[in-house]
Amino acid sequence: MNKSRHAPDIWLLLPILALLAIGMVMVYSAGSVLGFRNYGDSFYFVKRQMLFAGLGLIAMFITANTAYPVLKRFARPALIVCFILLLLVLVPGIGVVRGGARSWIGISSFGIQPSEFMKMGMILFLAKWLGTDEYDISSFTRGLLPPLALIGSAFALIMLQPDLGTGTVMFGAALMMVFTAGARMKHLLALGALGLAGFAGLIAAAPYRLQRITAFLDPWSDPLGAGYQIIQSLYAVGPGGLGGLGFGMSRQKYSYVPEPQTDFIFSILAEELGFIGGLAVLLLFLLLIWRGMKVAMSLPDRFGSYLAVGIVCMVAVQVVINIGVVIGLIPVTGITLPLISYGGSSLTLMLTALGILLNLSRYAR
Repeated sequence: MNKSRHAPDIWLLLPILALLAIGMVMVYSAGSVLGFRNYGDSFYFVKRQMLFAGLGLIAMFITANTAYPVLKRFARPALIVCFILLLLVLVPGIGVVRGGARSWIGISSFGIQPSEFMKMGMILFLAKWLGTDEYDISSFTRGLLPPLALIGSAFALIMLQPDLGTGTVMFGAALMMVFTAGARMKHLLALGALGLAGFAGLIAAAPYRLQRITAFLDPWSDPLGAGYQIIQSLYAVGPGGLGGLGFGMSRQKYSYVPEPQTDFIFSILAEELGFIGGLAVLLLFLLLIWRGMKVAMSLPDRFGSYLAVGIVCMVAVQVVINIGVVIGLIPVTGITLPLISYGGSSLTLMLTALGILLNLSRYAR
């Protein structure tokens, strides 16, 4: 295996580094007002982001230079640890409530988000499971249902926090891996119909989720409540125009857009850098996704291919949901923009996962 290893795909590495650099600049700009107001330091958020980016880059370097077949050995233990963390976060006194969800384990402002670890843990385990030579996913009961039951169990634990956004990203990436592995379309369509019914049930079961749906359809029906985030986000995106108001000149970051350095950072980016800046970010993501899928199609084994598909789909689903929310095409779900938004666990885990993808590119034909 080592004899066939070459340098990582430079056209995969460049968009990763470019997006990370853009993210640093935008975290400073979007979070400067809130950082100064709450902590007396305009650089509060970007300094922490640089710390986590440093840890993430170290992890990315390690995963990019460790032969990826070695990862198979850690697939099962990693998944078990992720399930244990998801259970622990639900225990009062251990799990920390932030933003209305018990999604964190940590002390004070430092913590980890177990659901973020589960995304990568599930992808790694499924790649090993589905890549087994004797595994036949075309069978409904023996092939398709077991991985879906595993995915559903993880999704259910994430929903107990509750964290619909992260659960949706994990579920979407895992489902794309199952589809790539050769699951029959009729089986997936039948289960998809049941899934939509269950999704509708989850929305109806929680009033705040139903409010988000109604606000998405008509945000002006509740402009100071459920529709507030979408309206303020559009107030940022619209005035940006073609070239933007200029770096640091956002008006909406002055306590109009809630937490502008996290889920709605793209709206601040569009306001300051305009359509051109937003398009540049989208093109960088498209380049990353395209090169990642090219890697997946060029690997010599199924484990590597499924692992690459899972990582690329995790990025793609997260980008689509985040930007869809910002421009009002999708109800608010609470998803960060990969490599751009402020966030410790999400940034570190994303860089670690992209390090694995760079590693995989070293073996692509």
